[in-house]
Amino acid sequence: MSPRSASVNEELRRRSRERLLQATVELVAERGYEATTLGDIADRAGSARGLVSYYFPGKRQLLQSAVHRVMHLTLEAGLEQEPRTDDGRERLARAIDAILGLTKVHPVLMRAHMAGILQAEGFVQCPEQQRLSWLLRDTMERYGSTDVDADYPMLRALLMGAVFAALLPGAPMEVPRLRAELFQRFGLDWELGNPPPQGKPLAVP
Repeated sequence: MSPRSASVNEELRRRSRERLLQATVELVAERGYEATTLGDIADRAGSARGLVSYYFPGKRQLLQSAVHRVMHLTLEAGLEQEPRTDDGRERLARAIDAILGLTKVHPVLMRAHMAGILQAEGFVQCPEQQRLSWLLRDTMERYGSTDVDADYPMLRALLMGAVFAALLPGAPMEVPRLRAELFQRFGLDWELGNPPPQGKPLAVP
């Protein structure tokens, strides 16, 4: 049997890594971060336990990469939903709705992610984070930003703050209110993107 080509090996590594990321998402959503072990993740992914350490230096880094993958895929799906559009204001509205929507779909996962970011490790520079960053930067460029290097970090900070506020234990803010504030900040009409069914908060002009 001839040895596998470099491209085949690379594809196998990519799939193995993605199985670990998906297993992390599933287990943390089911059990929480603390109750999920690296062994559990490897078992769910059908991988050898040594592979987890090969791809990721630790559980916190694995979680961040897994969440960045979810955020990237969710954002990508939101931006490219039908009808497809190149309108920058519509794409920014879709981006905001996609990220805020994660607080409803993956609350446990996003709380664990935000807690990890506030610890010493900060952001993990991984392929998933880079893809997410590229999509958000591209969104700001299409929106019409004349200084993407300044405006992209601001968008990222505002989205992170909104996610934190929506998931704050004991005192969460309603997503429609957070959406309205973000839309007002960027001069977006409420009807753009995917408006929530309950409508616009009355207190927002």
